Amino acid sequence: MTAIIIEDELSAARRLERLLEDYEIEVLVKLNAIESTISWFQKNESPDIIFLDIQLSDGLCFEIFNHVKISSKIIFVTAFSDYSIKAFDYNSISYLLKPVNKEKLKEALEKAQKVHQIENDLEEFKKLLTNYNPINYKESFTVKIGKKIKIIKSEQICCFNSFQNTTYLRTIDRNYIVNYSLTNIEADINPVDFYRVNRTFIVHKNTIVDISTYRNSRLKLTLNIPLDQDLIVSREKVKTFKNWIDE
Repeated sequence: MTAIIIEDELSAARRLERLLEDYEIEVLVKLNAIESTISWFQKNESPDIIFLDIQLSDGLCFEIFNHVKISSKIIFVTAFSDYSIKAFDYNSISYLLKPVNKEKLKEALEKAQKVHQIENDLEEFKKLLTNYNPINYKESFTVKIGKKIKIIKSEQICCFNSFQNTTYLRTIDRNYIVNYSLTNIEADINPVDFYRVNRTFIVHKNTIVDISTYRNSRLKLTLNIPLDQDLIVSREKVKTFKNWIDE
């Protein structure tokens, strides 16, 4: 799962990040104020979890929710118990007091994992239902090459991946930049052929040439194109990925 830490005490943020190293949590960024948090959410998709201090350097964290829509599960991490009731108005799944107790953190993360898995299962179920409806999925994408526009058919696509706020369409012979987010692409392509294996990759079934086990109950994929990184199926998606690959 992905996470961000919003904490104005640098030492507390670093300690929490170290504690999270024992779990399969990718910390995307550490923020320390309301203004910088609002700016970040206006440019990025919501992570799976937010670790949120209540009293930040420029005010109470609740002000953030007045400016941006946040769908993440929230774990409040604070030195104050005064706001525990108010906190649960904001999609909170846990309220941890500083200094963070390792066992309490483990319980909060296990709860977050269960909620995340349920949400993923529901999303996959919705996708299965759509297969019985006459939905017109995108059969091709247009890409710009200099002054020319090229049409790439879906069956030519090996994968889509996102890197540094840019989305790439990858074929057997080259990469193209496309003006879509992975979330938008996922909604437009046929789920029988494509699957989003993690936060940054959507792969075509016919592109996969090998599947192997990987640490922490994950899977590692090998595609028919070279990649600059290991392509890992996140743990919460392993079950639905196996169902998809067997279809």
